[in-house]
Amino acid sequence: MNLNQIHNVYFIGIGGIGMSALARYFQYIGKKVVGYDKTPTQLTDELQAIGLEIHFEDNISLIPTDFYVENTLVIVTPAVPVSHSEWNYFIEREYDIKKRAEVLGIITKDTYCFAVAGTHGKTTTSSILGHILYENGVDVTAFLGGIVENYNSNLIGSGKTVTVVEADEFDRSFLHLYPNVSCVTSIDADHLDIYGDAASIEESFREFAAKTSRENLYIIKGLPLEGNTIGVNNDADFSAQNIRIENGFYVFDVKTPTEVVQNVKFGLPGHHNLTNALLAFAMAKSYGVSDEKIIKALASFKGVRRRFSFQIREEKLVYIDDYAHHPTEINAVHQAVRELYPGKKIIAAFQPHLFTRTKDFVDGFAESLSQFDEILLLEIYPARELPIEGINSTWLLNKIENPNKILVSNDELVKAFENSDADVFITIGAGDIGELVKDLKKALHEKN
Repeated sequence: MNLNQIHNVYFIGIGGIGMSALARYFQYIGKKVVGYDKTPTQLTDELQAIGLEIHFEDNISLIPTDFYVENTLVIVTPAVPVSHSEWNYFIEREYDIKKRAEVLGIITKDTYCFAVAGTHGKTTTSSILGHILYENGVDVTAFLGGIVENYNSNLIGSGKTVTVVEADEFDRSFLHLYPNVSCVTSIDADHLDIYGDAASIEESFREFAAKTSRENLYIIKGLPLEGNTIGVNNDADFSAQNIRIENGFYVFDVKTPTEVVQNVKFGLPGHHNLTNALLAFAMAKSYGVSDEKIIKALASFKGVRRRFSFQIREEKLVYIDDYAHHPTEINAVHQAVRELYPGKKIIAAFQPHLFTRTKDFVDGFAESLSQFDEILLLEIYPARELPIEGINSTWLLNKIENPNKILVSNDELVKAFENSDADVFITIGAGDIGELVKDLKKALHEKN
């Protein structure tokens, strides 16, 4: 496919975080962009604010008439049901229909591509890397799965030479990419509805890793792959050492294969974020960015919306919002918040994401959530799935050993936060809990 010959791009599921980055990109390079999504969100509001035409009704009459031409590309998200009438309209007329990952493969094939893979940490690592490269004048475009606070966007830059992409393991999407340099942040069991078992997931990551040479692959130490290793306080090829906290920032030294780079400053809490920063450090260094320039960019990185995102950060009141939707990610949130706020009472509200994921990891969720002082559990957010009999939040709640736990509806969450005497409030989950953040923040401010 020659994207230069495409005039129109139609998105089915334009409000998805990865899809919306592509929508921004196509608008920026001069294509006419129109899209459908199921419901309005903050993301779709932001896309409409920059001039994109979006509707929220599955109705073929809402497809613009000038899209009834051959030079229209249709991009569809896996979350859209096969019964979707607009999708079927395009299928029946044999339009070019691509998945997001396929389009990313086409865009990045002729660029120097950095691909960031892993079951956790993709968005933060790729955002840090995109920020480092952009800040240092690299002709880069970074397609991201989160809104980067520095840019208020999930697209950094508009370069044609270098790309940074998240290499998504869902549906084996990352195998569509053509990376020059890759990294793998983690390989945990996830998406078992697609893969079946952990061994199949690991094999898929091996296949992805084989797309780059060993010297151009960066991995967290301990993963079953061959590449440059990354770690915290260990003997990895790139290791964070002498770690301390100063004024809410990590300050540490980076041991590389050839030197020790001292006094690196980074503002995102949690050891998982230290490894994310190290991965970005190593990959940017491989492209020739100097240590001094990398250090300066790391210190100025403000984070990603919904990734340990401080909504309120005051002496007597803290509210953090995080996208975590897997037990490993919840453990990372807990580690970070306990390190920052030892001895403080912490309440966590969690919305499980997907019936299948809840079923597959229920014991892990119960164990990770039990670590907080109080737990508010919301009903499962279904996303693309239909309910599974017996799989619900009451089942998960009964497995949580901490007695300070209750089940609440989305509508009851604000009142539950208002009634809590906690010092630190956290919302966790990948569903529509993110749409409640604004109201929760307002209520906590008024309470305080």
